[in-house]
Amino acid sequence: MRRGLVIITAATLLAGCSKFSQVQQSSADGSQSAQDDLATEEARIDDLVSRMSLERKVAQLIQPQINSFTAKDMRRYRFGSYLNGGNGGPGGDEFAPALEWLRLADEMWEASTGPLPNGEPAIPTMWGTDAVHGHTNIVGATIFPHNIALGATRDADLVRRIGHATAIEIEVTGIDWNFSPTVAVAQDDRWGRTYESYSEDPAIVAELGAALVEGLQGEIGSEGRLGEGRVISTAKHFFGDGGTEQGIDQGDVNGDLDDLKIIHVSPYVSVIDAGVETVMASFNSINGRKMHGNEAMLTDVLRGELGFDGLVVGDWNGHGQVAGCTVSNCPQSLLSGLDIYMVPDDWKALLETIVTQVEDGVIPIERLDDAVSRVLRVKMRAGLLNENALKPSERSGAGNMTLLGSAEHRSLAREAVHKSQTILKNNGVLPLRDGAKILVAGAAANDIARASGGWTLTWQGGGELTNDHFPGATSIYAGIAAVAAESGGAATLSENGDYRERPDVAVVVFGERPYAEFAGDKRNLLFSDEEGLRLLRRFADDDIPTVAIFLSGRPLWVNRELNAADAFVASWLPGSEGAGVADILFGAQPATGRLSFSWPESCDGAPVNGPKGALFPFGYGLSLSESVNMPSFDETCAALSSGASLEWFASGRLADGAVARSAATDLPQLRGASALVSIRGIDRNAQEDAREIDFAAGGNLALSGPGDDQAFRIVYEVTDRPTAPVRINSGESTYDATLELSVAAGKGWREMTLTKTCLPKLTNTLKIESDGAFSMRIYSIVREAMERKAECSF
Repeated sequence: MRRGLVIITAATLLAGCSKFSQVQQSSADGSQSAQDDLATEEARIDDLVSRMSLERKVAQLIQPQINSFTAKDMRRYRFGSYLNGGNGGPGGDEFAPALEWLRLADEMWEASTGPLPNGEPAIPTMWGTDAVHGHTNIVGATIFPHNIALGATRDADLVRRIGHATAIEIEVTGIDWNFSPTVAVAQDDRWGRTYESYSEDPAIVAELGAALVEGLQGEIGSEGRLGEGRVISTAKHFFGDGGTEQGIDQGDVNGDLDDLKIIHVSPYVSVIDAGVETVMASFNSINGRKMHGNEAMLTDVLRGELGFDGLVVGDWNGHGQVAGCTVSNCPQSLLSGLDIYMVPDDWKALLETIVTQVEDGVIPIERLDDAVSRVLRVKMRAGLLNENALKPSERSGAGNMTLLGSAEHRSLAREAVHKSQTILKNNGVLPLRDGAKILVAGAAANDIARASGGWTLTWQGGGELTNDHFPGATSIYAGIAAVAAESGGAATLSENGDYRERPDVAVVVFGERPYAEFAGDKRNLLFSDEEGLRLLRRFADDDIPTVAIFLSGRPLWVNRELNAADAFVASWLPGSEGAGVADILFGAQPATGRLSFSWPESCDGAPVNGPKGALFPFGYGLSLSESVNMPSFDETCAALSSGASLEWFASGRLADGAVARSAATDLPQLRGASALVSIRGIDRNAQEDAREIDFAAGGNLALSGPGDDQAFRIVYEVTDRPTAPVRINSGESTYDATLELSVAAGKGWREMTLTKTCLPKLTNTLKIESDGAFSMRIYSIVREAMERKAECSF
């Protein structure tokens, strides 16, 4: 960060103040100078607030996303901050080059700092981003292992260095603020955000979370804190996000408050001591009360008990989940202690509503001024309210492409990978011997996106991403091949496991497909994808020793794979530097990774946070010198006999085995565009959990997936009547649904049931085609067995 501010004229501001780090350090010494500095800081803030109009004050609390407003809007309203969503990018291009992100940062900075009339101060905006394992929105950035892997290292210094490297790469693109670290203490591994947690142990979360804050911002008392190569950090999500019932994202956390605080609040003590400047409110509720409207937690606990004096920012439309609120009308959140509303798309309506509520006395002006002051205080500490402002492109490191994905940062990421690899089983096959002929199998072996997980270039990760999206990165296969060649051996890639020349050993890379947030929630802990199991058993039948490399964002029930493999490595989600995996396989680095989560003995999903119910306990992990002949593990799992899920689309993502196309264009995760169809993510109950599908005349959307003759149950919405015939096809059956969709128009979300009554030759395909321009929204698509005579309905 840095740096200075242009506010109307220099005369409108006092001289630039000292760094907050220096103020806080000297305050600890009890000096008169510290008190004077703090008084000067507060005097400057009070002066700025006193000269701001009501609308400009409210705008400081509004945080829209980059794809829902323009520089003209910024110049008109002067938002205090803005963000890029997980699928957002400059000009709507989430793969835009780094310099385009920097150009947009300049554009918004200049729009926010242009002169205002009547001596009103022009407060610079700040840009927030989710750089949760490196600056992973940017093509070419270093992708570090996710937090669950870093928890296995127990290495706070490593995490601190990762934070600094991430901040340096963020600064290349002119962004000010990182929504990280996540300091959730995940207690139920069915939760789709488990990989964002360092550990089930709050002590590990506290230590590593504080280290990342220090890496991103600099340490308190250090000269460069929040200076060059540093950014504002955010501890999230306050509090209890990792403790929801059944691991349901954004769900309920219940129990004795003091007991909950011991687990879920303790990391915030550490990050606040480390100087974290912002805290993000959580989606979840505590004993039935949503955190975005929980004054007892946001004000009494966070500010009162913990002494936090930074700003509290909301999560994506989280205020809209508060009882009695909508995304455009929620005074409860501000009154409860929220300072910034993250309101991606409905920013204008919310801004206007808050202005009216202040004018009407619903929101006291004192509370508004307090929230604005907190925003300005963070900007001041970050150097954004100093004189001699520098726009983003003029700051140190900005636009320096040699810093993005630099060799130094990639080496650091490789170190993090090898330190996090956790060996669960080794019958003596590891380390691999020099000169070995190695077969590397599995669809994930040469797939950098699979190794990186969610929050990688896109919100959900994976999908349409190929290795071409990761210049400078190294897949797990490529890393193994390079190290094998150095040792006099050779590695051959065969995703399906076929080989002509018998290998000495087979390395099978498999695991979870990428996901983020609620899209990763599970009903149980069964790892059901059997690709890796088939390969391991095939090689065992051929008497070829095997090493299993398991990619996952959490511990899962893999007893079958453990039994089939000679060695088993929990690789977590290692990111862009696959050579770090090879470092462990070949013994080039010691195996020091240890479980920061208990590994489940059962597949049923019951929380395991200790030795009871653990196949491998917290803290377990073998060194390369330990060769253990393990017993055969129980392969009984009730979920194995329940059959594959027949969900095609739910929680904002296509299920495994489901495919979407329009004409000849693949539409991964049911988003993207063909010549005649465009699909984008929209919010129904959560971030981008639904899709809006726009058909041009002659456009069609075709889906296929599991199931044969089961009915389709589709939750959908039509806002405007079709302008021409709309047909639904399955197999050789066609049904003209124009009338039914016309009746449904404007009536909100509805349920469509398609059975053999209207589609007599219904199969595992579904196509919607429109002869004219037509738009519809889809929330879920499920195959379901119904009675033979079940009617179709809309």
